[in-house]
Amino acid sequence: MIGPVTPEQMMAAAAIHAESWQDSHRAVCSPEFLALHTPQRQKACLEAAIAAGARLYMLTDGRPVGIVSVRGSCIENLYILPAEQNKGYGSRLLEFAIGQCAGAPTLWVLNTNPGARRLYERRGFRPTGQLVQHGGGLYEQEFRLDKI
Repeated sequence: MIGPVTPEQMMAAAAIHAESWQDSHRAVCSPEFLALHTPQRQKACLEAAIAAGARLYMLTDGRPVGIVSVRGSCIENLYILPAEQNKGYGSRLLEFAIGQCAGAPTLWVLNTNPGARRLYERRGFRPTGQLVQHGGGLYEQEFRLDKI
């Protein structure tokens, strides 16, 4: 089931975000930096995104397993618990998020996350050419889905 995150579910969403973010950034961030991304910190980040206009959704399958947010046509914060990845949850959340977009869906992918890139490309997302450099060879690349 996918639905809007309620205030009572916010800490569960933040825990998914924290655990998944740490897992996906382990290869490029120091242990000290990873440790800063606690559920409490990620809760504040998610609440700030909501205050700025994002809508946050959670996928549950007996328990919370993933989150995604949508702001306009931009899909953000698509995170699946590491133990629940490769079970179709990411695809389900992505399809749901595409349906929530106001126009042609866009999203940003770190160059160190080939699994996410494969998921998006399988669905038809293509690079737009826009990059955000973060230094040290790390960058984010924008992808857009032109045909829904």
